[in-house]
Amino acid sequence: MFARTQRLTLRPGWPEDAPALTAAIAYPEVAFRLARLPWPYTVDHAAEWLAQVSRPDEVSRLILAHDGGHTRLVGGIGIHPDGDAHEFGYWLTPDAWGRGYATEAGRAMLGLARYAMGLKRLTSGHFIDNPASGRVLAKLGFRPTGIAMRHCLAQGGDKPCATSELSLAEEESTGTVDGKPTDAGGPRLAA
Repeated sequence: MFARTQRLTLRPGWPEDAPALTAAIAYPEVAFRLARLPWPYTVDHAAEWLAQVSRPDEVSRLILAHDGGHTRLVGGIGIHPDGDAHEFGYWLTPDAWGRGYATEAGRAMLGLARYAMGLKRLTSGHFIDNPASGRVLAKLGFRPTGIAMRHCLAQGGDKPCATSELSLAEEESTGTVDGKPTDAGGPRLAA
């Protein structure tokens, strides 16, 4: 399944995406903000991740930006089972930060969670040293639930993580994101 927004396409990763994925994610400033990313990150890591078969209760998508006249891989976003819940996570390549891509992709992914996956609740979190991610989660409607220590594979140790959750059953489309009109029916989906 694909999702398309005004500036982005969210689609599954393909084996031929390995070089572009590596080029987009292999930055310490990205790796040190994610829990499960190995460091240094290589094209072999990307190929291995792209070859994984997704479970029916998870969705991983690459984020491709198509504004500015060309299409390029700028990040990844996903929803994965985590105990009795589903965890929402994302990342962007550094030169895509500050453009609203995370919020735009997040809105599309929340639509997938609600309408395609039938989920009622999501959890998420961000390392305390990444407050920008916390602001994105707040814009998407996640509410803080506390602080927990979480392992950062790239740094090889535990770090404080602000945890949050979103009730999809309570959240209703308001027709705007950050004061801008959106499709009231959610993202456009294509199989």
